[in-house]
Amino acid sequence: QVQLAESGGGLVQPGGSLRLSCVVSGLPLEDHAIGWYRQAPGQEREGVSCISSSAPSGFTTNYAESVAGRFTISRDAAKKTVYLQMNSLRIEDTAVYYCAVDRRSKPGALCREMGYWGQGTQVTVSS
Repeated sequence: QVQLAESGGGLVQPGGSLRLSCVVSGLPLEDHAIGWYRQAPGQEREGVSCISSSAPSGFTTNYAESVAGRFTISRDAAKKTVYLQMNSLRIEDTAVYYCAVDRRSKPGALCREMGYWGQGTQVTVSS
């Protein structure tokens, strides 16, 4: 059974940093693309970042334009954990953040068929 558990959310002032963690159990972490998503009140869920499944050439990452240069996604397969380092946080980053796993086990795949989701962690950026 695949399970995801996010942590690391909280209240932070504008300009501050947080690191979100997503522990994934029940499947080999490097064989699947993992993504971070967020949903603010009254808004649709949006993709924030994705780290591809591993391939012989390595892996790739992508970011929403709104977070590029401020957020960094990474993966520690030994700890079965995917991280989202968030720097220079803005009020508009306030949302519930979710991690999700692509159901496909395909080398080099990016996030497209997200079949497993965590329960979410609240990030609030406020002065």
